[in-house]
Amino acid sequence: MQQLLQLTKPRVVSLIVFTAVIGMFLAVPAERLASPVFWFAALFATLGIALVAGSAAAVNCLVEQKIDAKMARTRARPLPMGNITSLETLLFAGVVGSFGLTVLYLLVNPLTMWLTLATFVGYAVIYTVLLKPLTPQNIVIGGASGAMPPVLGWVAVTGEIAPDALLLFLIIFAWTPPHFWALALYRKNEYAKAGVPMLPVTHGDHFTRLHVLFYTIILVAVTVLPFASRMSGLIYLASAVVLGALFLFYAIRIYVDYSDELAKKTFRYSIVYLSLLFAALLVDHYVGV
Repeated sequence: MQQLLQLTKPRVVSLIVFTAVIGMFLAVPAERLASPVFWFAALFATLGIALVAGSAAAVNCLVEQKIDAKMARTRARPLPMGNITSLETLLFAGVVGSFGLTVLYLLVNPLTMWLTLATFVGYAVIYTVLLKPLTPQNIVIGGASGAMPPVLGWVAVTGEIAPDALLLFLIIFAWTPPHFWALALYRKNEYAKAGVPMLPVTHGDHFTRLHVLFYTIILVAVTVLPFASRMSGLIYLASAVVLGALFLFYAIRIYVDYSDELAKKTFRYSIVYLSLLFAALLVDHYVGV
């Protein structure tokens, strides 16, 4: 069971579920929190999204097992270690993913199920199979799938896609390149050995560092949009400015005075950044001014 759980990449899925749940709560006013209907939809949407995300992660592990075996970060995963077979992984992913989609269709709403299925295909097939081995822009293009969870959460409790949900999508979409390229910078040699055309491998460190800075500037600008559109208030704005300033500080340092240790710190901070930013959105939504 432990080996199967590792296939689902629990830490990655936890961030996916977190942003999806934030999307659910941002979609409704405070008075709806007393509604059993909301909690029913939120509970089963969380379950369904988590299961499908775990299934997509397992497919990713299946497709990339040879690449994983060549990288220090991933060589201890169940498939490269031989602790589980490809057939077992495929069956596990199929059962878990199908159950998750069924939960979403029957207990949440069909639109959430179809959007979640599209997200699964985007990550497990379009990104993992097509984009990642073919283009250094894999993170930018494939980032659309990773940005979907808050939209899925929003749709789960409202039944529709709203402009505010698309702002949440845009934030994660802009966050993805600097987040992953910080990782790619200090893992460049491993990606090169595995034959994965990540940006530092194909275009060099300086080009990648410039793009980390460029996309971080875009991200900081995008995070102001919820305040500009009156989706959020001053609590969120202050949080976004402080968190964004620190991210920008890291990005500038990466460009001007790069080190692997700095890239590691930037990567770790980017995860904390996104979590705190979405938490600030939630706090502002219910107690903001």
